[in-house]
Amino acid sequence: MSQFEIKDQVSLDNIIELKGIGQSYDHGQNWIIKDFNLIIEDKPAQGQFVVLLGMSGSGKSTILRYISGLQKPTEGDVLIKGKPVDSNTHISMVFQQYSSLPWMTVLDNVGLALRYQGVSKKERDERAMELIKLVGLEGHESKYAMYPTLSGGQLQRVAIARSLLANPEILLMDEPFGALDIKTRIQMQDLLLELWEKFHSTVIFVTHDISEAVYLGDDIYIMKYAPSCIVEHIPVDLPIHRNRDTKRDIKFTEIVHHVEDTMIKVSGNK
Repeated sequence: MSQFEIKDQVSLDNIIELKGIGQSYDHGQNWIIKDFNLIIEDKPAQGQFVVLLGMSGSGKSTILRYISGLQKPTEGDVLIKGKPVDSNTHISMVFQQYSSLPWMTVLDNVGLALRYQGVSKKERDERAMELIKLVGLEGHESKYAMYPTLSGGQLQRVAIARSLLANPEILLMDEPFGALDIKTRIQMQDLLLELWEKFHSTVIFVTHDISEAVYLGDDIYIMKYAPSCIVEHIPVDLPIHRNRDTKRDIKFTEIVHHVEDTMIKVSGNK
């Protein structure tokens, strides 16, 4: 049995489970993903920050699509709180591409999910403004959520605020900072950690940046390519509360080097 096989956990509640996941687009002749297993425990008073790392094409984004219900695997089970993902499962997702609706204001974008839930405009505007303030966009709420009216970092703040308001419990993030300049990216990393500590969300974060993965995550899972599956689990033994001084700690540097070495080994390069 692989070390990543699902174990019997009768007394433990899990918020997300992927069991025996496989993906084939040619009726099983070739498998893109095979024997993929992952359990993420429910920690209501703390939350979890899980990072998926792997080469391009290793299926990281596809895993997020399974969890969100946007795609079904060829085989295996995807469970949210013990129940299969279906059209009634509401999971928030932030993409690398800016996903705000440009014909709507920041305020209306952030409150969009509440609108579809039938929440009155007064209530959804009040709740949306709370998130807008938290992500540092107060004063921009009446602007249209589009570039260049807002910067790339501001548009991602809109997406994060909207996602947290829709479902603060589970947040999926697919390289959300990949298109940002380095200064904005660092600011967004710090903001995300602040929001995570406040909401105790379960975050599944995809990135190619090893330093970012170590700084944000408390668990890193490394995926291999073709067929994809998890081949390494690296717990990040750093304090839950982190800031930029964390990156200057020798322990941080050691973990970054360990993850880097593991990535090179998994990719087959010398």
